[in-house]
Amino acid sequence: MDGASRRRVVVVGAGFGGLACARALDGSPVDVLLLDRHNYHLFTPLLYQVATSLLNPSDIAYPLRAIFRRSPNVRFGQAAVAAVDLEHKVVRAVSGEEYAYDSLVIATGSTNNYFANTSLAQHTLAMKTLPEATRLRNHVLSCLELAARATSEAERRALLTFVVVGGGPTGVEYAGSLAELLRIVLGRDYPELDPTMARIVLLEGLDRLLGAFHPKLGRYAGEELRRRGIEVRTSTLVSAAGDDNVVVRDGERIATRTIVWSAGVRAVDPVGETASVPRSRTKRLAVDEGLRLAGHEDVYVIGDAASVSHDGGELPMLSPPAMQAGRYVARSIVEAVRGGNSSAEKRPPFRYIDKGTMATIGRRAAVADVRGLKLKGTIGWLAWLFVHIYYLIGFRNRAAVLASWAWDYIRRDRPIRLILRSDPDPVADQVDPDP
Repeated sequence: MDGASRRRVVVVGAGFGGLACARALDGSPVDVLLLDRHNYHLFTPLLYQVATSLLNPSDIAYPLRAIFRRSPNVRFGQAAVAAVDLEHKVVRAVSGEEYAYDSLVIATGSTNNYFANTSLAQHTLAMKTLPEATRLRNHVLSCLELAARATSEAERRALLTFVVVGGGPTGVEYAGSLAELLRIVLGRDYPELDPTMARIVLLEGLDRLLGAFHPKLGRYAGEELRRRGIEVRTSTLVSAAGDDNVVVRDGERIATRTIVWSAGVRAVDPVGETASVPRSRTKRLAVDEGLRLAGHEDVYVIGDAASVSHDGGELPMLSPPAMQAGRYVARSIVEAVRGGNSSAEKRPPFRYIDKGTMATIGRRAAVADVRGLKLKGTIGWLAWLFVHIYYLIGFRNRAAVLASWAWDYIRRDRPIRLILRSDPDPVADQVDPDP
C-alpha cells in the first residue's frame, strides 16, 4: 500500500490502553498518530510512592517520543484534545489544530469523580496525575514544617492529621505508605514534634476495604493498617470538606489540613454530550463486542472510557483490561486494512482475561488475588514487587525504582523529601494549558 493511501490511525490518550494499541501497530501498514496532553507515559500504579517521597516523578514516567523513535510508522504529538468530530472524522485540539483520521481509537482514561460535591472538589487533594502527586507530596511535607513551628496544640494536631477518603487500592496503598513516611521522618528530622500526635484516618463507605478483592483479603488489609497505627473506618461516608476539616455523614467534624481523595473516578469523554452516541449508566461510551462505538465502525473505545460488559457489570477501570483492549483493537485495525472491514467483523469478540488484582499495604505486607490464589503478607508483597517492576517501561526506570525500594527497605529512609515549586511558564502553557 503506498503512502498516499495508507490508513491514518489516530490514538487519543497515551495511558496503558492507548500505548498498548500504538505499540501493537508499530510496523504495521498504517500511519499512526498518538496524541496525549503530556509528552510521557505515566505508570499510575506507583503514583502514591511519588506522593510519599519514595520515588522521583521521572522514575515512573517515560518519554513517548523515545518509545517510538525507531518506529517506521508511529508518531507522537503533544496536544490537549478538546473534542472529537465524528461526522467529519476530525480530532480537534485545544490549541486549534485538527487531526483527520480514517480510524480512531479513544483511550482518554478517567479523571477524579467528586459526585457533584463542590466542597470535596475544592478542598481535597487527588493523585491521578503526576502534578497532583507532586502537589500532594509538597503539601504533606509543608504540613510537617508548619507543625514544627505551630504555637498551639490544636493547630499542630490538625496539621498532623491526614484523612484519606476511599478504601480501594489507591487509598489503602497511600495510607500505608504515608504511615511509613511519618514513622521515618518524625522521629529523626523533627525533634520539635511528638510522633504520637500524627494521625492517619482512612474512611471507606463500604463495610470493608478493597471491595473488589476477596473479603478475607479486605479484612487482612484493614487489620494490617490498624496494626500500623492507622484509624480505619468503614461504612463511613463523607458529606463535606473545608480548608481545615472534613465532615462525615453522622455529623462528626475531623479537624485536618489534609484530605486525600481516592473515592472515585469517571470516564473522560472527548465526544461530548452533543453527539448522539449511547452511554452507560456510569457515562462510559457504549461499544459493541468488537469495542467499536455504536454507529461508527471506524471508531474504537478502550480502557476507562469504554463500557464493556463483564460478569453482569462493566470492566473495571484498571490497566490490565485497557492493555488487552488496546492490543485487540490494533489487530482489528490491521485485519481491516489487509482484508477489509468484513474481515475485521469476523474477528472473535473481545474477551477480558482476568489475571488478578493486587495492592500493597506496606513493608512485607500486600494482598493479591491471582486466578483463584489468595496471597497476602510477604508472598503477596513479593508478587506485587515483581509485577510492578516487570510492567515499568525502560531499564533506567526499573533500576531507579529498584534502587529506591532497596534503600528504603535497608536504610528505612525516604530521601526525596523535597518541597518543589514550579512557576508558570507561558511557553509550556501553550503545549499543556492545564497541567
